Amino acid sequence: MPLVFIGPMAAGKTKIGRRVAKALDVPFIDTDHRIVDQHGPIKDIFEQHGEEHFRALERQAVAHALTEQAVVSLGGGAVLDTETQADLAGCSVVYLSVSARAAGARITGGKRPLLRNGIADWKRIYAERRPVYEALAGIRFDTSHRPLDAIADDVVKWTKKRS
Repeated sequence: MPLVFIGPMAAGKTKIGRRVAKALDVPFIDTDHRIVDQHGPIKDIFEQHGEEHFRALERQAVAHALTEQAVVSLGGGAVLDTETQADLAGCSVVYLSVSARAAGARITGGKRPLLRNGIADWKRIYAERRPVYEALAGIRFDTSHRPLDAIADDVVKWTKKRS
């Protein structure tokens, strides 16, 4: 059964997920990275094919990743898919939350197609998705102010306690 990280953009899912996978000695899968490896930059997919096409690719990547014994990091919007929500019912799900202030410091470079208006878009998207994250999560960790290594250690402890 995979350990799955969910949460908004810039919460630290990839960085913490990598640390947790290393500590648990299991593979790490970032579904956004898989999509990029197979189909090119997410920004290009959005611009050339639209969000609906990206979400279909994302669904495939998530479905495949959730069959593996691994730590899996999902893109922020992956949880909006009802099939993904059903698949997550059989997983240990960690919700990483983050304040708008901390996220604002992390979202730079313009590589996120849904954040054309920066932190204002981030706040709107997070407000829409937060109830889904909360409903799916087995536990929540706030990444706003604590070192990522400390959060990763807490996730490892939680995971070991559950097994």
